[in-house]
Amino acid sequence: MALKIKDFSGKRVYITGGSSGIGLECARLLAGEGAHVFICARDRERIEQALPQIEACRRNQGQDVQGQSVDVADHVRVTEVLAQAVADFGVPDILINAAGRAYPHYFQDISYAMLDETMKTNFYGVWNMCATLVPHMQARGGYIVNVSSMVGFMGVFGYCDYAASKFAVVGFSGALRSELKRFSIGVSVLCPPDTDTPGFAVENRTKPQETVAVSEGGGLMQPRAVAQALLKGMARGQAMIVPGAGGKAVNIMQRLFPGVVEWVMDRQIRKVQGGQP
Repeated sequence: MALKIKDFSGKRVYITGGSSGIGLECARLLAGEGAHVFICARDRERIEQALPQIEACRRNQGQDVQGQSVDVADHVRVTEVLAQAVADFGVPDILINAAGRAYPHYFQDISYAMLDETMKTNFYGVWNMCATLVPHMQARGGYIVNVSSMVGFMGVFGYCDYAASKFAVVGFSGALRSELKRFSIGVSVLCPPDTDTPGFAVENRTKPQETVAVSEGGGLMQPRAVAQALLKGMARGQAMIVPGAGGKAVNIMQRLFPGVVEWVMDRQIRKVQGGQP
């Protein structure tokens, strides 16, 4: 039986990547639902800018809104910061791991250092947060959402390191979901399509033309719509949450007709590379 969470009022929510993009929209929506919100991000200045936005969405003044600067890739720092947060803010009822990064490039131009940074932020960051907070959550239950990507269930040109990290998040989330059911902790993985976030703007600086071509026609979701889909997915206890009609269609096609999906992408890639469609 799927574990679900429908009432967010009074829940204590921890959100990584909570100072911008999908993470910030989740924080704002949950504050509007009556939750207490604790956000984590690397940039202290962005946290200070985000906190008033979240506070403005609160249902009542008694809701606690806090933030702390931490690099989720730093296991030691995560352990220190979150131990203090649990003491001051309280044990989380909900954990949303939304921190991530992507610098798409051709495989031969992705250095080991870049791969290492991508894996540490996108996958190790999820692992570090779960490893630190799950022991506190086991006694009372709760819910975890790990943010992956549509690239977490289908390989896309230009995303070799990113796809590796996001596939890891999907696999980890499935295994964790199975293990934590006995503690009444639900686990979902969110796989959004291209979303209009500050991180997406950074991606576009290094994105190969082939990657642009593959993404054309897929549309661009807004962070709020993705955050709304996340909350609905939690209420339904969905193992995999894929926002948007287009994303859902691609997910179904990838599962049922992967050869067709590959043929379509290859056709778009060949056009950019000067070959025949």
